[in-house]
Amino acid sequence: MSAFTGVPDMGLNWLDASGDHAEIVLSTRVRLARNLQGHAFGPRARVNDREAVLGRVRQHADRVDALDGSTLFHMPDLDARSRRILLERRLASRELVGEDGADPARGTAVVVSGRAPLNVMVNEEDHLRLQSLVSGLRVRDAWTMVDRLDEDLGRELPYAFHHEFGFLTSCPTNAGTGLRASVLVHLPGLVLTKEISKVLHALGQVGLTFRGLYGEGSEVVGNFFQISNQTTLGKSEEDLVDHLDRVVRKVIQHEMDARQVLLRDAGAVTEDKIWRAYGLLRYARSLSFEELMNLLSGVRLGVSLKLLPELRVYTLNKLMIFTQPAHLEEAAGRDLSPSESDAHRAAFVRRILGSEGDVSPDDRPSSDERPPHA
Repeated sequence: MSAFTGVPDMGLNWLDASGDHAEIVLSTRVRLARNLQGHAFGPRARVNDREAVLGRVRQHADRVDALDGSTLFHMPDLDARSRRILLERRLASRELVGEDGADPARGTAVVVSGRAPLNVMVNEEDHLRLQSLVSGLRVRDAWTMVDRLDEDLGRELPYAFHHEFGFLTSCPTNAGTGLRASVLVHLPGLVLTKEISKVLHALGQVGLTFRGLYGEGSEVVGNFFQISNQTTLGKSEEDLVDHLDRVVRKVIQHEMDARQVLLRDAGAVTEDKIWRAYGLLRYARSLSFEELMNLLSGVRLGVSLKLLPELRVYTLNKLMIFTQPAHLEEAAGRDLSPSESDAHRAAFVRRILGSEGDVSPDDRPSSDERPPHA
């Protein structure tokens, strides 16, 4: 039985499109890297170190208010599909779940809060990766939540800290604050007006960088870009958070301007592109995930421009998650070949868009949902 059978929507409150600029910003994430005193970390950590760290987290997590009622997923105890679901929901990294099908290391785990949009990765690159993940552009809110968790957990567990270098981390680029903040933005206007390269180049000049949907090492799909800080040493958490927020707001303004340019200079072409994307999603019998993301990009643009008024951003956010391979297999109750996965994905999208685009928390692929002739 899957670890998510009884909690099918665990960790998905960041999809609700409730934050600022939710039509452009899917989510904001703030992560803190921490290590514990008295235990080797990074490449030097051995099994006994990792298991000791996990034991201390198990012992003290319940004493932290933000983790009250949380669920701990021990990676080696999970089946491969459950681990991939954690990855697809952005609650765990590729390294933690086991890259390229490898078994996860002993002592690795994820703690998911039952009350707040918080989770803790245990024994990834560092002993602890504290993370908040919220809807829309809410950098300050996300940081406040994870900062409170950091303070509460730090009272229970002794962090490795140096008076000159700050919090000690496995990678030197994370030392100091240990903070990585990122905003997942949808930028089709800048891509279509061919202004995206200029904007991305400017990010590097102000100390920020960009990645794909799943973070470092992942490709950009569906015109989604993760914008995040590059350095953590020599600046305060407040400075890093405020700087990211200011720059992202400028990027959003550039994107909004680009969308107006599209409507003014290429309105008919833009509208045709949006409706073609919607039509393909509405009637396709087979969709790869990459194809789905590219089509959803057009539809999401249409919703933002009020050309598809029946659809909600929340609906599109849900489609992105529940059409990923592990989620489709979870619904089917079995492994799916690539072609079967593509057919199940298309069937689910047709059902959701056919119900006037309004998806509820219970609208996820069901085990009896089969594509025609499957």
